[in-house]
Amino acid sequence: MKTLQDLLLLGDPRLYEKCDPVLPGELPLVGGWVADMDNVMREIRAKYNFGRAIAAPQLGIMKRLIYMNIDKPVIFINPELTYLSPGLFELWDDCMSFPNLLVRVMRHKEITIKYLDQNWQPQEWHMEDDLAELLQHEYDHLEGILCTSRAIDDRSFKWRL
Repeated sequence: MKTLQDLLLLGDPRLYEKCDPVLPGELPLVGGWVADMDNVMREIRAKYNFGRAIAAPQLGIMKRLIYMNIDKPVIFINPELTYLSPGLFELWDDCMSFPNLLVRVMRHKEITIKYLDQNWQPQEWHMEDDLAELLQHEYDHLEGILCTSRAIDDRSFKWRL
């Protein structure tokens, strides 16, 4: 079982790599990967009081997999953003891979995401506001992009108090 000690931190070169798709033959592995992601997210919540979702590459699992657990667990296998609204909003973004740093970024107000669920069934979800922002952040991890690269300017960084 992966723990907080396995979380990749800012500066780890793997955080900047684009992830490979989950293959149909790897579906039996997804449950174990998600259990690891859930465990680390619970540890982050206990230690830092935040964490609604985590991307597989943050644990060195270089696959296109996102796990979100707000009201209930949702698994996004091979997600694809199919719509990004023209409307944007500005926010302080946080990340488990640098838990004490906040980064001011712009995100799309609405998105549509297509993905496969844990039964390899296609799904689509239109999201707005905080959920849209969250999934854009996690999707960026799959592309090897950190919110530090999306900072509005060189003054868009602050320590979490």
